[in-house]
Amino acid sequence: MPERRRTTTRSNIRGERALAHATLTALLLLTFCWPAQPQERHEYAPIEERTINYADWTFKDLDGKPVNLRGFAQDKRLVLVVYFAPWCPNWRYEAPVISRLLDKYRTHGFEVVAISEYAPEEETRRFFGKERPPYTVVIESNARDARTQTTHYAYRQRSGDRRNWGSPYNIFLEPVKLNSSGQLLTEKAWVANGELVEAEAEKFIRARLGLKEEGEKPPACPATRPATR
Repeated sequence: MPERRRTTTRSNIRGERALAHATLTALLLLTFCWPAQPQERHEYAPIEERTINYADWTFKDLDGKPVNLRGFAQDKRLVLVVYFAPWCPNWRYEAPVISRLLDKYRTHGFEVVAISEYAPEEETRRFFGKERPPYTVVIESNARDARTQTTHYAYRQRSGDRRNWGSPYNIFLEPVKLNSSGQLLTEKAWVANGELVEAEAEKFIRARLGLKEEGEKPPACPATRPATR
């Protein structure tokens, strides 16, 4: 083989090896350095006043005891009713948020009641683990085929929630404004058609409880003048 052709062949081989090495390096960088994408995305929703004609209900808790909402709310200043499915990843995102808010504002009159949907009772118990839930938990439905038959579904339709399962679904009630008798508790309520945005929810809760915004300083005392006779 002539020397010139042999040199060209060697150069081609080196070029191919360099290209293969560069390609492999790029693939490794994409594999290990590319930001990991979350498997599930959040479904945040703002708190908005909606007309949903929210009715009184009585459901059984995890001990089998009946819980009536009007009675539950009587001595509270603000109640969050949250509908959830224990298998829902968005509920898993929101659950610790609700626990933090409850820990912070329970002593100010804030309370939570959670309504389990579309899962057997045992699955709901497993979600909370061996410890008792930090708030009252009741059950409306226990199977996925009940999706369109629940009050949860009916309220979601009225508030414009177009999600398939609607978990979590949050309703804030001010007990002092609820009807004292009859099936209808309130025509309008503050609703979030999805996960609560923690900062927004906290601001909303503080406002309804009559608390100053965090970091807000009390007004300065007016300057006093010397007493005159």
